[in-house]
Amino acid sequence: MSPPADSKANSVVIPIAEDETPPHDEQKQQPEQRQDYSFVSLLHSLLPLLPQVNARWLIHGAKVGLALVLVSLLYMLEVVHDRLGDNSMWAVMTVVVVFEFTAGATIGKGINRGIGTTLGGGLGSLVALLAQEIGGIGKPMVIGISVFIFCGMATYSRMIPSFKKKYDYGALIFILTFSLIAVTGIRGDQILKIASDRLSSICMGFAICIVIGLFIFPIWAGDELHNSLASKFDKLACSIEECLEDNIKPLDEKKGTQLANPHSSCIAVLSTKSSDETLANFAKWEPWHGRFGFYYPWNKYLQIGELLRELAAYILSLRGCLRSKQQPLKSCAMMDIGDYYKATCVLLASTLRELGHNIYDMKRSQQRDSILAKFEMTRSELCSTVLVSKLANLMNRSGSMGGGISSTSILFLLLEITDKIEEIVKEADELEKLACFSHT
Repeated sequence: MSPPADSKANSVVIPIAEDETPPHDEQKQQPEQRQDYSFVSLLHSLLPLLPQVNARWLIHGAKVGLALVLVSLLYMLEVVHDRLGDNSMWAVMTVVVVFEFTAGATIGKGINRGIGTTLGGGLGSLVALLAQEIGGIGKPMVIGISVFIFCGMATYSRMIPSFKKKYDYGALIFILTFSLIAVTGIRGDQILKIASDRLSSICMGFAICIVIGLFIFPIWAGDELHNSLASKFDKLACSIEECLEDNIKPLDEKKGTQLANPHSSCIAVLSTKSSDETLANFAKWEPWHGRFGFYYPWNKYLQIGELLRELAAYILSLRGCLRSKQQPLKSCAMMDIGDYYKATCVLLASTLRELGHNIYDMKRSQQRDSILAKFEMTRSELCSTVLVSKLANLMNRSGSMGGGISSTSILFLLLEITDKIEEIVKEADELEKLACFSHT
């Protein structure tokens, strides 16, 4: 049926120029433009995050990726696959579980994995062969008793602190390998071949980890521990200087900034025990590199770090006394001990900062005797009877026991801090001798 004749007369025609695009064509192009804009906006949003990227983490990720690429290429080689078969996948697993952030951690886990695999595979093979020779009902009995004894002993050894620090991962791999080989019903002629193939694959993966970890932008656990110890001295020196500023500030200003400055430096030092022990353990696995040779006194680093954590606790206590709500006015409480307090804080902060610089540069201090003499003189001044009498006068002027008790606490804490830093100075002197620091 044809349309009415007058429909054309009533219709409206809109002219479109040649250089104009029809509306439906514009709608087709809009999704593409939105996609371009969204991609650009995504890049623009990622640009501010670039300064926050840790370069060392990025390098470590690239190293792990390179190691996995190399070990995967080895797995794809027909020669390697024909020789090792599916056991070559153990090389990939070794790279995944062994490659750590520091070189010492990688070496330690690799050696532990090799020792655990060798011992577990050897004992598991012997148990499997013995069980097959006995046969019958004696086979499950031999396997069950062997698994109970050896795996139980290995698990018990993991509870020993001295063993757990260095060989925990090796004991875990021993339990896994021994159980897999002893329990699985592999024929005797295949046990040795499978064990040797797996060990060869693990050695291949470990070799790739060692080459990449030690020769491509290596990150040494020894350097990490050394820099961490040196930075602790500077953090505590800054904390003591903040305590000196608290003495200078009015009480109202101190209360106003109490929440703004929570003394995070001391808290950061107090929370480094676990990381220091881990780094020291990894550093003992590392070869001679840079300034650190074999049998380097890493245990002395742990001893000094423990003393620094005790010092941080004393500094936090001193900070608490200075910010106490029960503390009397500054003009009353610090009137007579202000000079002693300021001189002592300046001496303590400068000594800590000098010790940190000397340890970082691995240089011996030529002023060690003079520093110890200053500490002895400072202790005598703080403990003198003159100071005790002035403290009694301060108690009388304050009108209560609060001012005397607060000032006494500050003095005793200064004495404890002085004694602790003097002990740290002596330990640092022993470290300089053991590590053979150069003379300044």
